[in-house]
Amino acid sequence: MPKRSIGIIGGMGPMATLDLFHKVLKSTDAHNDAEHIRIYIDCHTGIPDRTKAILTGGESPVPHILESAEKLAAMGADFLLIPCNTSHYFYEEIANGSSIPVMHMIRETAQALKKDGVACVGLLATDGTVQAGVYQKELERAGIQTVCPDAEGQREVMRLIYDGVKAGANSFDTTLLKQELQRMREMGAQRIVLGCTELPIAFQNYGIPSNDTVDPTDILAKAAVAAAGYPVKR
Repeated sequence: MPKRSIGIIGGMGPMATLDLFHKVLKSTDAHNDAEHIRIYIDCHTGIPDRTKAILTGGESPVPHILESAEKLAAMGADFLLIPCNTSHYFYEEIANGSSIPVMHMIRETAQALKKDGVACVGLLATDGTVQAGVYQKELERAGIQTVCPDAEGQREVMRLIYDGVKAGANSFDTTLLKQELQRMREMGAQRIVLGCTELPIAFQNYGIPSNDTVDPTDILAKAAVAAAGYPVKR
């Protein structure tokens, strides 16, 4: 298989972009610098908020994402990754408007869960991702049931994302979030899907136990390494 280069449409947010880049590197079975993948990154922080676009008629992020896609293609990227779960609500528009292929993080995650025999998951994600059913649709196609937080729990998830990671907070009170996680487990969730790219960072930064979590960023990174024609580190 010929070697291919990766383009990352970043900036949604910057820490999530860095996290994906790091996980692609960690997932590549390389023994020296030259054995790593050529990666192009556009950390486009001016892309409009995806949740606002979905729920309140805010500016569409699609033109800005496609602008980034074409810049990355012109640089030499062979296919694209988007480290933002909520933006996958617009996936068809993005994929149809891009001159090079775009991987689908949510679809990759659903297939990985199906392969592992998971029947029910708890979903942590932005209001836009949850209310638009971005994950639920892909998980249902894979035969997987989804449990979502209640209203109070969802507010806590949004606080963790926006007031925690995106705000650069060094600490965050996770008491209510941990209670919500336990509630979803009691409802049958076998895994907790961290369905916002800031959430794996939050779980690490704020010491939230993650032994039963699923990290879509990590799944996308491994799938991208394989798609680029490089060996995946197991």
